[in-house]
Amino acid sequence: MIWQSLLLFFAAFLGGASVFLFRGDNHKTLRLILSFSGAYLFGITVLHLVPDAYHGNDNYVGVFILIGFLFQIVLEQFSDGIEHGHMHAHDHAAFPIGIMISLCLHGFLEGMPLAQGYQNQLVFGIALHHIPAAFALATVLINNKQSRNGVLFYVFLFAIMAPAGYFFSDALSRGGIGNLQHYFNRIMGVVIGIFLHISTTILFEAGPDHKFNRRKLIAVLLGVAVAVGGFVYEL
Repeated sequence: MIWQSLLLFFAAFLGGASVFLFRGDNHKTLRLILSFSGAYLFGITVLHLVPDAYHGNDNYVGVFILIGFLFQIVLEQFSDGIEHGHMHAHDHAAFPIGIMISLCLHGFLEGMPLAQGYQNQLVFGIALHHIPAAFALATVLINNKQSRNGVLFYVFLFAIMAPAGYFFSDALSRGGIGNLQHYFNRIMGVVIGIFLHISTTILFEAGPDHKFNRRKLIAVLLGVAVAVGGFVYEL
């Protein structure tokens, strides 16, 4: 899992650091990456994570999926949709504490499913998703008059969250943290709910008036196709 963790970290960190190279509001490539990753995450969640979560015949998994979905809505009250690539200015006095706590928790939880054995597929989707998210975070930090070093520090903090989530989840699934491994599927249910909210929001907000243009439609279809291709390959 070393190279996967490094990929997760550098995708987010370099995605955020690239804000110093690309200025302006026209980030079409990042939006296409976001659309692709949203579709890919949705496909992976439906094809892999949901069936696995129900594999243990736990009837309460669905409840925790709903909890995760609603929990992400709460997180977005503080992050203002940066996870989706939104770039809004915020009141400097209230920033970045709420946004950083929300984003770091979001990133930590997103890394948890990697312990379930779908690293090569999920790590790719999460890494792609974190590129525009980190770019949006850095943009908001700059708009709120953070210094260059401050921007890099907060981006670094966000970048280490997904790998940290993986290592925590791996220890949890192996029984290395108390007896919490008995509740692993319910914890995964929360993560599934978060993934469902993030991916569907990205898809619904794919363009003006919630309409797809041709390039974004192709990006979404490619994301789904890659997820289905990986699923078929494993059969």
